[in-house]
Amino acid sequence: MIPVYGAPEGVDALVLVRRLGEHDGPVLHIARDDARLAALSEEIAFFGPEIEVISFPAWDCLPYDRVSPNGALVAERISALSRLQAEPDKKRIVLTTVNAALQKVAPRSALAGAGLSLAKGESVSLTDVAAFLEADGYRRTGMVMDAGEFSLRGGILDVFPAGASTPVRIDMFGDEIESLRQFDPETQRSGEPLLRLDFHPASELPLDSASVARFRTNWRELFGPKAVEDALYVSISEGRRHPGAEHYLPLFTESTETIFDYVAGASVSLDHQAEAAIEARLELIADHYAERRLPPRAGEPIFRPIPSSMLYLDKVGWDSALAKGPSFSFSPFTKPEGAAQGIEIGGRPAPILTGQQIAAFEAFAELKAKWAKAGRTIILAAWSFGSRERLTLMLKEHGISPARAIVSADEARALPAGTIALAVLPLERGFVTDRLAVVAEQDLLGSRIARPPKRKKRADQFIADATEIEAGDLVVHQDHGIGRYEGLETVTVNGAAHDCLKLIYDGGDKLFLPVENIDLLSRFGQEGDGVTLDKLGGASWQARKAKAKNRIQDMAAGLIRLAAERQMREAPLLAADDGAFAEFCARFPYTETEDQAKAIADVLEDFATGRPMDRLICGDVGFGKTEVALRAAFVAAMAGTQVAVVVPTTLLARQHFRSFSTRFAGLPIKVAQLSRLVTAKEATKVKAGLADGSINIVVGTHALMAQGISFSDLGLLIVDEEQHFGVKHKERLKELKADVHVLTLTATPIPRTLQLALTGVRDLSLITTPPVDRLAVRTFIMPFDSLVIKEAIAREKFRGGQIFCVVPRIEDLDPMAARLREIVPEIRTVMAHGRLAPSELERVMTEFGEGKYDILLATNIVESGLDMPAVNTLIVYRADMFGLAGLYQLRGRVGRGKQRGYAYLTWPPHHRLSAASEKRLEVMQTLDTLGAGFTLASHDLDLRGAGNLLGNEQSGHIREVGIELYQQMLEDAVNDLRAQNKQAQKIERDWTPNINLGLPVLIPEAYVADLPVRLGLYRRISALASDAESEALAAELVDRFGPIPPEVENLLSVVALKRACREANVEKLDAGPKGMVVTFRKNDFSNPVGLIRWIGTKGGLVKLRPDQKLALVRDMDVAARMALARDLLSNLVKLANEAEA
Repeated sequence: MIPVYGAPEGVDALVLVRRLGEHDGPVLHIARDDARLAALSEEIAFFGPEIEVISFPAWDCLPYDRVSPNGALVAERISALSRLQAEPDKKRIVLTTVNAALQKVAPRSALAGAGLSLAKGESVSLTDVAAFLEADGYRRTGMVMDAGEFSLRGGILDVFPAGASTPVRIDMFGDEIESLRQFDPETQRSGEPLLRLDFHPASELPLDSASVARFRTNWRELFGPKAVEDALYVSISEGRRHPGAEHYLPLFTESTETIFDYVAGASVSLDHQAEAAIEARLELIADHYAERRLPPRAGEPIFRPIPSSMLYLDKVGWDSALAKGPSFSFSPFTKPEGAAQGIEIGGRPAPILTGQQIAAFEAFAELKAKWAKAGRTIILAAWSFGSRERLTLMLKEHGISPARAIVSADEARALPAGTIALAVLPLERGFVTDRLAVVAEQDLLGSRIARPPKRKKRADQFIADATEIEAGDLVVHQDHGIGRYEGLETVTVNGAAHDCLKLIYDGGDKLFLPVENIDLLSRFGQEGDGVTLDKLGGASWQARKAKAKNRIQDMAAGLIRLAAERQMREAPLLAADDGAFAEFCARFPYTETEDQAKAIADVLEDFATGRPMDRLICGDVGFGKTEVALRAAFVAAMAGTQVAVVVPTTLLARQHFRSFSTRFAGLPIKVAQLSRLVTAKEATKVKAGLADGSINIVVGTHALMAQGISFSDLGLLIVDEEQHFGVKHKERLKELKADVHVLTLTATPIPRTLQLALTGVRDLSLITTPPVDRLAVRTFIMPFDSLVIKEAIAREKFRGGQIFCVVPRIEDLDPMAARLREIVPEIRTVMAHGRLAPSELERVMTEFGEGKYDILLATNIVESGLDMPAVNTLIVYRADMFGLAGLYQLRGRVGRGKQRGYAYLTWPPHHRLSAASEKRLEVMQTLDTLGAGFTLASHDLDLRGAGNLLGNEQSGHIREVGIELYQQMLEDAVNDLRAQNKQAQKIERDWTPNINLGLPVLIPEAYVADLPVRLGLYRRISALASDAESEALAAELVDRFGPIPPEVENLLSVVALKRACREANVEKLDAGPKGMVVTFRKNDFSNPVGLIRWIGTKGGLVKLRPDQKLALVRDMDVAARMALARDLLSNLVKLANEAEA
């Protein structure tokens, strides 16, 4: 092993690029961890953009774990191994980590036949392809959303190949592949055509019959005949995958190899500190193997570990692998005098320039001149495109030029001497070599820990399907009230098949609702405990609905009146000085997300109107609402007005005070705090400072709302989580709000329907984009396992972090504390729950925040509130007892800083989960990276959003009519009042036309087999608002499921007829062999004169009966009915529109 000295991070990437040019074959570099691997990959892309780089990451689970590695990681690993196996001698750089290189993998021979290639025009059996995919680890689902999933529907196969960025739709014509097209997993619409498709396996574990037979034999030989009762053995024997089975890979294959075998003859290099990482990993493997061989703790199942030599290299094997070819190790230090061997590269870290920004830029200008004189290329490395733009502006302001944006080192070298090359390159520290000077953004501005955001995945569609109504759910029918949905049934009426939703009401009464009228149905939105079903045909429902409607109308009127009054008042115009504002923004240690930037722009726009702002910033846990508040405070304070920040708890006050003090340090702005944590003497000073204007920003609790507090010139009020304040404090807030700008922050999710209802009534900015890596919390869902939990705690403790351990009930705290003492006796634990005295709870939280304890064992009181960046591991016991939104909020408490977050959602080992709990936990697993807090919470039927936003008095009405109908009624009330204000006609929505043409109306199971997907389509079809939307959905159906069957065509046509009926006020349309009858709603038609005239032109075919119904008399077969109904309604709509005109 030859040491390479003078190679700090960044220089090592340059050396690897150079080494590839010198070596005849691939270069293998072993990074110390995943973070270094990711950074190196980007650095090599910058210094050698033409070079092929293959990354081979490690599993993200522990040795001998009960859980499987992350699917996306496995896909990346298999893709890497497949490419290396296909072209082992190709010149390229292969990046891996110590953990990945130590672990054995399937042999090259196993991968040689594991893939599958399909081409357009080829003959193939889709059933065989599906069977092949299942054996290769792909999961069969109703709708393909993520890598490693496939869905088979008749002659269409959707598949998301492992390692691919988009899924592919395979369309068959008979046995021939008619087309291969990429499609968007969000919209499910097809896109670019392909000529060929190559699949890699989605799992490293082969489950073909030969591999399963080999596993069974090896298992019995290794563990004995009694071990055949093990759940893992039983699952694999039945051809089912089992969590953690990957850790038994050597039992499935004839032999194993390592990454070194896949790149035989490569030049190998090691990261600085890689040797230490190897020793630590080998020690961890040995510890875990020894621990797994111990008898299990009470209540935990037996774990049967295979010998570590089967799954991992030992030190001898490692040294032997390195000795097979040239190998190097990087060191950032200079070569010691008298060292026998080693190469000196001459690189060194760039100087750190941070401090006061003016001094930092002056120092940089001096260095730039010096480096330019020495002939060095000068590169300023920004973390993201956004920060590159900001740096460009700041260089200009400090008079440092010229500067040019570039994308590679080659472009930088081609610039004129002395030009600063601005690059997007994620370096923690810069470096200097003979020919190059690279200054990292951190060297100039301070620490930077965010990466540029990846493309955001929208979760709406996934969640809508995952939490669609299921049998047993409570639903609300607009006319009949609360019932229980029992499933979908096909009912035949007059020889025509109809899909109907079966609803059960009080006394067991049944109602069959045709699917085309599904728009009459909404989710009730609460658990069913204590809810009474309505009586079918009873008067109670209509009375409750009418009462709720009146109250909602009153509330809507109040909201609209408040909005109108606000528009009439004046408030100071506040504008930011561009230069000072840009420098203040540069202190933000992250890149703004799109939503954050939009929210900031909204606030600045409000400041410039001259009217009082009243904006609600609604953002998920840790999504950056505070930064919006900081920037708003900066603009207001620098404009000479005062800012008050009101928070519900003293702990939050202290947290915000620290945030504001840090960000405003060095500026002519005085920040003060007013809460119970401040002494009486200090409080008096603060109050005096507010009155005389010497204090610019004050952060406080309800103490700020006391009557004795007066402000010299209050310009901006920032309220954090207003719903936590009592009635009196809210009244005082209203007084404070009179003529000042108000910014309210909330983490309470607001369902999209409610956002629509409040459009124009309350200004709302949503921050739904997660900060980069914010949601990359690795979530493990598993029965409680002492070894895994022990290791999770030890890992967090080792990296200097803390742990939240959460249980559902206060009575669970002591048993869990005893369990933790048994597993990790050396760890310091403290308990917190809602029954502690406020002073005691504050003491506990403060001491935990100060690092005096390692674990906070608590109930779900940690779900919202404090930001504790040191807490990066969450352990939830009895996760099955928490709701989806609660689990999501809890997980949002960890992984908020630079460290990766881990969440362990556990339950007792022998406890059987209910189907609903299992589904909730599955959704949590799938939402590992979606960032779907808002969508999730509204679909989890969590009512806090509506209650908190509109006032608690409204939650009673929500219980009366259900959350979805409540939101619709609120939207109607707001729209009706607006319409009255504009003398427009009110549109009633609480009725739906009834159409019976004697035609089959349904989505056949043979066309869409998956029930949740079918129900989701029924809801989407019933909500179609125009012919254009209908055509777009029809095109999507053809795309996803193949040619549309007649029954579905009928369904789309009936929904179009319903739209026409609404316009013409037609309540019912019946058709039979002898004619058609139209019933007008309330026997009312808007243009009776025109109707009589039109009837007169029909030569007796159309008659107005004495009961005010319209009859079309003629013989008509089933096929003609739809066309005649369409024609009749089209005439009625035309007549109705003439009356309005």
